[in-house]
Amino acid sequence: MAYETEDHETQYCFPAINSSCIKGMRYRYEYNIMYVFVSLLSAWTVFLNLLVIISISHFKKLHTPTNLIILSLAVADLLMGLVMPIDATRLIETCWYFGDTFCKLFMIILGLVFSASLSNLVLIAVDRYVAVCHPLLYPQKITTTKTLLSICLIWVCFSTYNATIVANSGYLDTSLRTDMCYGECSVMIGFAWGVTDLFMSFIFPCTLIITLYLRIFYVARQQVKVINSLMKGGKCVMEGSVRRKSERKAALTLGIIVTVYLLCFIPYYICSISVISSTTMNLLTWVLYTNSGLNPLVYALFYPWFKKTVKHILTLKIFQPASSLINIFTEH
Repeated sequence: MAYETEDHETQYCFPAINSSCIKGMRYRYEYNIMYVFVSLLSAWTVFLNLLVIISISHFKKLHTPTNLIILSLAVADLLMGLVMPIDATRLIETCWYFGDTFCKLFMIILGLVFSASLSNLVLIAVDRYVAVCHPLLYPQKITTTKTLLSICLIWVCFSTYNATIVANSGYLDTSLRTDMCYGECSVMIGFAWGVTDLFMSFIFPCTLIITLYLRIFYVARQQVKVINSLMKGGKCVMEGSVRRKSERKAALTLGIIVTVYLLCFIPYYICSISVISSTTMNLLTWVLYTNSGLNPLVYALFYPWFKKTVKHILTLKIFQPASSLINIFTEH
């Protein structure tokens, strides 16, 4: 690591190579703080999202279309937690020590995780839209099989998409890129790919998510007004109202997750396509990483079933016979 010295001597990522990148100079305490923060954030993100994955995978009562999308989102957040230490080395040291091949693979995985996260939020928005706005059609339109196929399609398509972008981009190769130093890991895409990626990975999904949630909350508000007016008229509206209330609560909970993610994602993407300092981009990158550790906290605050499943997991009760059949929605 390149600690700042009294004579401010320049240090290189690979001193034996003439075209080596220059290391970022920092004080020792800055390195210590950054690496401790990254280690804690990575461990926190992996641990909490692993609890979500185990909960939904193990308990059969949680095998619903909505929870399968949450499971997919947790997998993306888990991967984000695993790549944090690798990207931390690149951002803090300003050096890439793992070679060109792994850099390509890393960029594909990083792009896949970002794309999969946003795509899962699109699926969540569609799921909640049908549940709230067309509740009678929900059992036919949104099934477990269709949801699984949609999730698998997302992961496969965006794996191919990001691999194609990296394969068709200008890349760190001293024989092809004379403007880059040795020890840098970055992908430079052309104008055509840049416009395509802007639309596919930002404009279209964000517009769709915001449009669907505006419609969801409008319909939910109208439903509340109708139910309140019927109750004032003395009519019995218990049938169906409890289920609709549950669907609206789920929409609100998942809406919070979507809103927090978009608040983190939109500034990052806007800044990534504009001329802005690397320090600001690094800060926004860590805001995105932090977001991956926040989603499980939202589940813990709003989903009683998550608290119960975590208790079963941490007390090792999931290893008991037929533990997967437990009704975690009951009080006891």
